[in-house]
Amino acid sequence: MTVTKVHIINSVSNHLDLSKTKSAQVVESLLDIIKETLESGEDVLISGFGKFCVKEKGKRRGRNPHTGEDLMLAEKRVVRFMCSPVLKGKVNGEG
Repeated sequence: MTVTKVHIINSVSNHLDLSKTKSAQVVESLLDIIKETLESGEDVLISGFGKFCVKEKGKRRGRNPHTGEDLMLAEKRVVRFMCSPVLKGKVNGEG
């Protein structure tokens, strides 16, 4: 099952005994802070969880999968997530 923003809002509401409206505001604010930070090119480090990084990808050759035509892909910025050793351990059942 995929966890959606609604699931997160409901979970925050239940854990912190907040109204769904307040929980939605908290979750939206957190996501806005993360988005704004990444848009400015800075990394977001959440201890015990992981790090979101903005990486620059240069121009490169690509191929249209539908037609097979070669083309040049423009430069772009992408977001990468690197999980912390703590989270990695929990996912692998190590604690």
